Order: sequence, then C-alpha cells, then structure tokens
Amino acid sequence: MIYDLIIIGAGPAGITAGIYAGRQRLKTLLIAKSLGGQMAKKATEVCNYPGFKRISGLELIEKFEDHLKEQSEVEIKFAGVSKIRKEKEEFIVLTSENEEFKSRSVIIATGSDPRPLEAEGEKEFIGKGISYCVTCDGPLFKDKTIAVVGGGDAGFEAAIFMTNYAKKIYILEYGPIAKADQWNQKEIENLEKIEVITSASVKEVKGDKMVNGLVYEDLVSKEKKTLQVEGIFIEIGSQPATSMAKGLVNFNKRDEIEVDFETFQTKTPGLFAAGDVNHGFYKQIVTAAGEGCKAALAVYDYLRKIK
Repeated sequence: MIYDLIIIGAGPAGITAGIYAGRQRLKTLLIAKSLGGQMAKKATEVCNYPGFKRISGLELIEKFEDHLKEQSEVEIKFAGVSKIRKEKEEFIVLTSENEEFKSRSVIIATGSDPRPLEAEGEKEFIGKGISYCVTCDGPLFKDKTIAVVGGGDAGFEAAIFMTNYAKKIYILEYGPIAKADQWNQKEIENLEKIEVITSASVKEVKGDKMVNGLVYEDLVSKEKKTLQVEGIFIEIGSQPATSMAKGLVNFNKRDEIEVDFETFQTKTPGLFAAGDVNHGFYKQIVTAAGEGCKAALAVYDYLRKIK
C-alpha cells in the first residue's frame, strides 16, 4: 500500500497537518511515539492560544486529538521513526520496529527534545532529582527546595507551576537579565517562594543517592556558590529531532531542517518539515499549528502536480 502522505510526529504541527490532510481526502498515516509532543509534557498552562484565555497543555492537546480522530482518512501508528529514504518518486519510512511504509510525500513534524545542561553530575542524577518535565515530575517535589535552570518563558512558567508544590524555588539565568516575557516576569513579582539569580553558570550537580546541591559560578564576581536543593528542572531550550532525515535535507548550525517558508518543503521534492523541527525563529504552539496547516496544503498542491 502507498499512502499519499506520511506525517512523522504528533505535536501541534503534526496533528494540525493530519487534520488538514484528512479534510483534503489524502490517504494519510501519522506515525508518532505518542500524541501531544512537548505541548502535552511541558506546557503547564497555555495563555496565548487564540480562543482560550487559560488552558492546560494537556487539555489543549486533548482537543487537538479529538479533532484529528474525526478524520477517517488518517491512520495513527504509535512508533518511532529511524530512517527516511527516497526511491524514485516514493518515500520509504522505516520505524523503530523495522516496519516499512511507503508514501508519495512526507511531513516531518518531530519537534524537539529537551536540551541537556551538560554540567558535571547531570547524567548521573537524571531521574534522581533532575528532570526535564515539570508537569510529569513536579508533584514529586512537594515541600522541597528546587532550582529551575533557565530564565526564559519555559523556566518562569515551570517555576510558577512549582509554587503549587515546592517550598522554595530558585530560577538561574545565565545572562545578566531574565529573558522571559514581561507577563511572566510580572507574575512572579509577588511570589515570595521564587528567587531569580542572574549571571549564573551552572557547573555541577551534587548528591548522594539523590540530588542535594547545585554549584554555579557568579559570572560577575567569578565566585562559585552552592545552593542546597533537592530537585533541578532544566529549561534551557531544546534540540530538534532530525536524525532520520540525514541525506535528504539541509541543516543549519543548530541541526534544524532548512525549508522554503512559503511551502515548508525541504531540498527534497515531496519532503516537508513543520513546527519546531525546522529553522523558523519563533517556537510557539500557534506557529507550529499554522505551519502544519501550510505544509499539508502544500502537500496537496504537490501531489496534484505529480499525479
């Protein structure tokens, strides 16, 4: 069987692409490890998606899923993808279970994975006090002192979420000022539990069986300081999940897939990339969904031309 389209990934971009592909009556296979992507795991509360003043990431992705499942033309398979290759005019997609699927076009919407801190002791304490998912692990740190590494929106939102559980929260930002938007910075002004530390370069995670400390360098005084913490949430950005596309696409220096922003097509005809996986500057739920829509419509136009 040959599909019209295979979509890889089921975050906002992948699910939206599936909805639009279904509406265009394209025989579509969506392959993903799970539905929701980072939106389901990391978006504690969404306040900037049109139509919802406040909604949790989990609630929003449930609405996406319900809409997707109405599309009878879209099949869903839960698996990872290890490789994409192209033979003549067809794409072969190999899953982590060694299954092969063929299609006339592909949209890569695999998003990105949390970027590691790469400090001494980080790998040793993953799952032992270090976490990259505040919604997954936040309740485990009830009445504990924690650190959130990263002073962007993700870090501030993680810290605000953790006020429901932790007794004390430090936000550590490498730069001289926090990068979170003004809304999030205003939110924490009256939250006594949260303390922001800027010009902080994390050097080491300490612990015995579990995390019990974090060492950072004050980039102004050059002094090394230690915080006594029992948990560390790392919120310093993400890295795109793009390894399956090597040889078919061009990458920028951050390993993001380069696309034509009119069609979201890569250098390989019929291969598209939407959402956080491509080299677009703004990484938001609404922009990912918009790119998924545009990519699916571009696929429809592409398929009409080659048939």
